[in-house]
Amino acid sequence: MTATVLSRLTELLGRAVAGNSHTAAPAAAVLWPDKDRQWEPAIGLIRPSMPNLLTLGACDVESRSGPAIWLKCAMAGLVPEVPLNGVPVIYLPGVSRAELRAIESCPRDLQPLAELQYRGVFWSQANARDWTLVAFLASKNGGLGLDVAQDKATQEALSQALQAGVLLDRPVSELQGRTINAEWLLDLLAPNPVRDLLQWMNDPHASRAQWGDVLWDVFTKRCRSDFGFDPVADGVLLAAEQLAKGSGRWAAVMQLYRDAFASFPNLYDLLAKVQPPQLELFPDQSRLAGYPQVNEQREAALRYALSACAGMDATQAGATVAAAEMEHGLRRDWLWTHMGRSPLATALVHLAELQKLGATLPFGQTPEDLAASYQQGGWLVDQAALLALACVQTKADLEAVSAVLRALYLPWLEESARRLQQAICKTGALQPATQMVSEPGAGTCVVFVDGLRYDVARRLQQRLQPLGQSSLAAHWTSLPSVTASGKAWCSPVARYICGSADDVDFVPRVAVDGKPLSGHHFRKLLNDHGVQPLEKHETGDVQGRAWTEAGDLDHFGHEHGIRLARELDAELERVFERISELCDAGWKRIRIVTDHGWLLMPGGLPKSELARHQAETRWGRCAVLRDSARGTGLTFGWDWCRDLQIAYAPGISNFIAGSEYAHGGISLQECLVPVLDLACERAGAADPGSGLTIRSVSWKGLRCTVVVDGASAGQRVDIRTRAGLASSSLAAGTKVLTDGKASLAVADDEQAGAAAVVVVLGADGAVLQKLATTVGDH
Repeated sequence: MTATVLSRLTELLGRAVAGNSHTAAPAAAVLWPDKDRQWEPAIGLIRPSMPNLLTLGACDVESRSGPAIWLKCAMAGLVPEVPLNGVPVIYLPGVSRAELRAIESCPRDLQPLAELQYRGVFWSQANARDWTLVAFLASKNGGLGLDVAQDKATQEALSQALQAGVLLDRPVSELQGRTINAEWLLDLLAPNPVRDLLQWMNDPHASRAQWGDVLWDVFTKRCRSDFGFDPVADGVLLAAEQLAKGSGRWAAVMQLYRDAFASFPNLYDLLAKVQPPQLELFPDQSRLAGYPQVNEQREAALRYALSACAGMDATQAGATVAAAEMEHGLRRDWLWTHMGRSPLATALVHLAELQKLGATLPFGQTPEDLAASYQQGGWLVDQAALLALACVQTKADLEAVSAVLRALYLPWLEESARRLQQAICKTGALQPATQMVSEPGAGTCVVFVDGLRYDVARRLQQRLQPLGQSSLAAHWTSLPSVTASGKAWCSPVARYICGSADDVDFVPRVAVDGKPLSGHHFRKLLNDHGVQPLEKHETGDVQGRAWTEAGDLDHFGHEHGIRLARELDAELERVFERISELCDAGWKRIRIVTDHGWLLMPGGLPKSELARHQAETRWGRCAVLRDSARGTGLTFGWDWCRDLQIAYAPGISNFIAGSEYAHGGISLQECLVPVLDLACERAGAADPGSGLTIRSVSWKGLRCTVVVDGASAGQRVDIRTRAGLASSSLAAGTKVLTDGKASLAVADDEQAGAAAVVVVLGADGAVLQKLATTVGDH
């Protein structure tokens, strides 16, 4: 067993009894005088290791303390609450050996103990002086024989270390071969002064109360020596000024705050009070990065600039966005952006992308040419618009982004839609009246996702990478692009469905008996043709064919409009979970289909007029005309029954005013729908952990960089306290390995120094490889 300072203290006190073994009678007690009360703060820590320890003082049976006469009674066995087994050790705080020996002048309250100097033994130095803490550690004659600095600062630090309980439990071997001085002791008392400083700045009063007098004194000393700052004299606001400046030793403080800002939630408000410095005309912008006021002022300026796009044409708005990106793009590297406090600077990168990509429109003379052009890059414009909208939440920020989108994105959408509409007017239709895609083969499950627009399918394809290889194609959905019509069009039983001129709600029929294609009849039709209709979480017979539905994009869009942009990832994650469930069940192929896309425009789509008396039924983007009505320039037959004539709103306009989200019309976004085929690689796949090696784990503060040899696509890295337990993760989210490398941060700075395990995870969350580490270890 490793000897500690406490165990050696207990041992040496025991030797005091053994050292008196030559006398005729055993010692009645070991007297431990301590005139300067140096050991008194630690007696409570020592007592559990010395059950026979008694203390002179106020009567307290629980702490085995009492006046002299009470101690004599306890020694005599007259205090049943204080059983003694062996020779008692009597600690005498405030009493010197000399006081007991001078019986004539011995204080009256000590006199009952004076006679013990003859029946007992003193635990004192060889020179008869009391054992001070420094003497006990340094003396080679009855002490530990350690190298202890003799300056006043070291003596004070030793006393504090004893009071704080960090000295007695140190292994003696750790103290040997080194100089015990004030600097080392302060490191022992406050091993992470950077974290302590941030903790105090985050909540000064709570930190002061939590630390107590000893640790508070240590903290103030460390601040003065390490950071050139006095918490008492200078105050927390000056500390905030130094942190915002982030120079010198404060750079490490700012780095820890960057890595673990969530652990100090009050600190932002403190930093926000700091006035930024007045700099020269063309300042180094990095010198302003630590000041929230600068970021807030520039967010306000950016908000004003973007909002001004509401009165601009596309060319002017594009120039404004480009100039704003030049000025504000660098703020995306500032801490405040990672904290979510620069939403407009974050949205700006997507608006700038939209501005560049939107300069090119889909081109071609036929619908097929336009579709090919859109798939080559046009969809990126739609994606940029969605990503920009996803960045903002407040009304003012949304209005600023909306102003840009209406100036840049709306004209692009309008012209793209008109080009497709003109091409259809020449061809008379988008496609022949046949089913959209080929029937699935055995071992294929078709997953229907309502409203999976082409650009969103691209995002889903990226998310599906851990599950296998995928391919993305695009086809035209049925006209009009609504769920009732499009869902049947993309189903495996489309050839067994038809329509009639009476189906003004666009619900087709079962061809064999003419029954409306209700949910019940649709499932029956699937069953009749060997396709299993699966409900939620059902997996069916993986050797056959199946149909199931996942996601709720279309419903969410109708219900919440622009909010769809912010919730897309959450909706796609639900789709991913369902597909992952099917892959785990053993399905070899997954085909993801949809019924239609949609248009999304903040502030609403332009209004198009259509008299109510002309329409039998009217939707947002289309209407069934009455027999007496004259057709418009965009009137086509329903793809399920060409006798049913449908009028479409021109461009991206809407028959219903104020709609932000709509579909049913003719545009690339609504009509060109994805077909995503996934070859599942889980069943029978080779061990993904074979040949996998964690080459290195390096720490910079609380940020860890992991390099892995033999990594595969979709594998992720996590930091845990228990390798197989995901809930023990210390990281702020797992990270995907990119080129065999990943960087992730520990969320809680209090974990610094904790033992942990870096794990490499497969797509299914299984641990493939692991390596022990210490958080923050260099």
